Amino acid sequence: MSDFEVTNIGALHEWRSHFGGFTDQTQREGRRVVDHALDMQYIGLTANALTPGEQAGYWHAHSELEELYVFLDGEGEMALDEQIIPVAAGSAVRVGQGVRRTWRCTPESPTTLKWMCIRAGGGELDKIPTDAKRDTESPMPW
Repeated sequence: MSDFEVTNIGALHEWRSHFGGFTDQTQREGRRVVDHALDMQYIGLTANALTPGEQAGYWHAHSELEELYVFLDGEGEMALDEQIIPVAAGSAVRVGQGVRRTWRCTPESPTTLKWMCIRAGGGELDKIPTDAKRDTESPMPW
């Protein structure tokens, strides 16, 4: 039996209708904790959407995890410690341990700011995966 799972997080235009969070106190509109739907072991994933002018409303930092924010639509800003950087579709921002962060969708954004946040930690990854085995002998299934 293969070890995989499938879920559907919806099309980008549906992300604002998500409602979720890690606890009852952190739930909000526009958030789905995807790793609550899948049995993920080494990574975590949230799908997020903020409307123009909306902000996270809190700062946070991780002591062990690093996060990768991949922006898919809209325009916003991330505050990283003392810096504010613009983000938009195509921006990818890695945030390491100990860095305080918060974010917002700018009021003038033409669309909802949508992004995925990927969390991982526990050990450094090799630059080139050393656990992969390439199979060039099996025929393609399509």
